[in-house]
Amino acid sequence: MRVEVADASPDADVLAVPVGPNGIPSGGDVPGAVRIAVEEDLAAKAGRTAVLYAEEPSKRIVLVGLGPADELDADAVRTAAAAVAGAMERIGGTLAWILDDSLPREEQARAVVDGLILGTYDPGRWKTGSRADHPFEGLVLIGGDEALEESAQRAGTIADGANRARDLSNMGANELTPKKLAKRAAEIADQHEHLTSEALGPDEFTKLGMGAFAGVAQGSHNPARMIVMRYEPPSPEGEIVLGLVGKAITFDTGGISIKPALYMEDMKGDMSGGGAVVESMGVIAELGLPLPALAVVAASENAVGGGAFRPGDILTAMNGKTIEITNTDAEGRLVLADALHYARTLGATHLVDFATLTGAMNRAFGDLYAGVMGNDDEWRDEIVAAGEASGDHAWPWPLHRRYRALIDSAFADMKNSSVRGQAQPTYAASFLQEFVGDGPWAHVDVAGTAFFTWGRPDYLTQKGGTGYGVRLIAELATKLSS
Repeated sequence: MRVEVADASPDADVLAVPVGPNGIPSGGDVPGAVRIAVEEDLAAKAGRTAVLYAEEPSKRIVLVGLGPADELDADAVRTAAAAVAGAMERIGGTLAWILDDSLPREEQARAVVDGLILGTYDPGRWKTGSRADHPFEGLVLIGGDEALEESAQRAGTIADGANRARDLSNMGANELTPKKLAKRAAEIADQHEHLTSEALGPDEFTKLGMGAFAGVAQGSHNPARMIVMRYEPPSPEGEIVLGLVGKAITFDTGGISIKPALYMEDMKGDMSGGGAVVESMGVIAELGLPLPALAVVAASENAVGGGAFRPGDILTAMNGKTIEITNTDAEGRLVLADALHYARTLGATHLVDFATLTGAMNRAFGDLYAGVMGNDDEWRDEIVAAGEASGDHAWPWPLHRRYRALIDSAFADMKNSSVRGQAQPTYAASFLQEFVGDGPWAHVDVAGTAFFTWGRPDYLTQKGGTGYGVRLIAELATKLSS
């Protein structure tokens, strides 16, 4: 979507006028607007709209509420922008948006772009006659400058990347196999001069000693892939090499510890963390950030069959540690174990992984916040701050050393699950910590935020993948580059 700035209202197909706690901003006082805004109490709720018709029959003016003052934030603006797009989707063309003084204008502009692009995403790509583009071909921000235009255009690049990650999450597992995800990574790399991609097949990752990953992969007829992407900018700054690790279980049956049938179709989205990492590497390259980055994405199915791994099996991970399998549905931590270790051996100085890892995180935080744990409080807090600044909300969780006792096994160095059911997200993080090596690491459990069984009552109203992680990663990488 093309983004421009202007000092006054342009010749746009649709004019959006935000109605905040202070009323209608300068430039939006069209005939009848104030009366309608008051009569319909638009300011009381973010996303409440009223459509006016200008003298020219092709013009539309949309008044949209930003909500009460104590609830007015970037998410409220995103929700308002999505509501405008929804109200005027059939009109299309160019949308003009008047910036007001409710929030800093750069934050406001980014939120408008997010709302328009993320809020109009259509998960029904496989329906006959579905559309794949945005309803508006251009956005004009009224009341900005050149710097604001650049920031807004950058937000559009990131939001488009998030929508591409949503496409991956929503794709059926019959189409998005580990091989197909690896092909997508290669396609992204081909589009950018300083980005490369390779994919290790079963013979290669088995030779490297990735016994935990191979154990999960062995039950599927679709061969697994360990995807490695490297971004090497021409003029890197600093000594940080950002390591992004993703869980990409392209379908999770639960293995022999099979999942309940209800909503099992959503298990195609168990690769959402890995999909976000893959698309984020393309976004980092497109933004031209001077930060070296590498991604390791463990792509596999967790299938049921005669070759599947079993409860009671003992697997040996790449770092030599042994794992007793007590639950084959706790497979995500197994594939991440080898991916994290491998990312560190490839030179990542700072690690962060994204995974739809525990149902308990969903029960604790629902679909709004991801939980973040790590071995370095400062690094963990940077991840949380990047999430909050970008709209991918995150919250810090403790990872005390005493949690390590939960994963003790009588037969191996550790076990992958416990019937106690205590501290399950932290249990998983304590398990992962055994494989991260030296250096800062953070784990982002996106079980509730990356794939919706039901839509959310804001700008992310759609069922399915959300692209969670792409905006967070882009924000983090930008901050580390500055």
